[in-house]
Amino acid sequence: MNRERLRARLARDVDRLRAPEGYLRAGSPLYFTLFGRDSLISAWQTLRYDPRIAESTLRMLASYQGRRTHARSEEEPGKILHEHRFDPASQKELPDWGFPYYGSVDSTLLFLIVADEYERHTGDKRLATDLWPAFLAAHRWMDVHGDLDGDGFIEYERKNPHGLFHQGWKDGSADHLRIEPPVAMVEVQGYAVRAHRAFAALAEVNDQGQLAREARAQATRLADALNRIFWMPDVGYYALALDGRKRLRTAIASNPGHLPLIGVVPKDRMALLVSRLFQDDMWTPYGIRTHATSEPDFDAYGYHMGTVWPHDNWFLYRGLTATGFQREAGRVRDALLRAYEELDGMPELYAVVDDRLIDLSAEPKQGTRANPIQAWSTGALIDLLDDAEPASP
Repeated sequence: MNRERLRARLARDVDRLRAPEGYLRAGSPLYFTLFGRDSLISAWQTLRYDPRIAESTLRMLASYQGRRTHARSEEEPGKILHEHRFDPASQKELPDWGFPYYGSVDSTLLFLIVADEYERHTGDKRLATDLWPAFLAAHRWMDVHGDLDGDGFIEYERKNPHGLFHQGWKDGSADHLRIEPPVAMVEVQGYAVRAHRAFAALAEVNDQGQLAREARAQATRLADALNRIFWMPDVGYYALALDGRKRLRTAIASNPGHLPLIGVVPKDRMALLVSRLFQDDMWTPYGIRTHATSEPDFDAYGYHMGTVWPHDNWFLYRGLTATGFQREAGRVRDALLRAYEELDGMPELYAVVDDRLIDLSAEPKQGTRANPIQAWSTGALIDLLDDAEPASP
């Protein structure tokens, strides 16, 4: 594979998705607009490539930050949007939503995380001071609106009956995850730990030492609760979610693979978690699946129930690299590059059946259609290529 040619092609994809304001639209041809989660994750991935993307994304999202409580749009004070559609014709495609639409449980958390990552990477404290009121409001949202029952976890339950039923990254209008709301997804709790820490760092930039200390204490309490309640010792892995009756959804899924990057997995659990991710029911030659083949509701073509997502594997790769699992990180990196080479591109997601790669952007299956260009897939590869080559097996 010619790495320079690949970088040039990825750069063209970034330029195609870049809005005049500087943020990355989520995808093309679908989702060619501002998203909270997608635009923030792709901004995080491209910090080394072009940190201006992150700055533009944070400023744009801050300008649309929630200021009222409104059920139709699911807006709440301090909340960061899920999706905005700027033209009336596009808005009519979802007539039951209000725009901007705020049905995302993790956009607000990622807003704080990416702001801190931007400041750490660039040393630019101007954004941290310019947007301090937005960061303060986002952190307040976590306490006031994000924690629905006061147990410390960040949960979601849609306010608009026509809105998204599931509001984490495996979102959807129906209950495809089979979890009764309010839902506390495992990776969202990890993001929340990191968001508390990020807010603490941003508070220190703004000479708010007491707020920083309080936020760090919140992070510690939440990390302890996450490890106490979500860990399944019999399988050496974390549960997918906690439902509205505080029951664990014990399905084996990729979501806990986001936790190592956040820094919440104890050292004595890391080897168990990594081993479970690389078992045959999760690992493929093209990356780790969203949902294990051993689960009764596995679907190789299911949007979130068995396909492989490059951005999901980026979280896994980054976490493995950060925690010293270089060999396993190399396997994930090689798998994504293998998929790119065989598909001649990196779509939103793809399927793997009997170790055979299926391009769902060219050949939709069972209603699952992938975008051929997706910001957080492109950003994942850009970030991987900027790394020194990890050792492969």
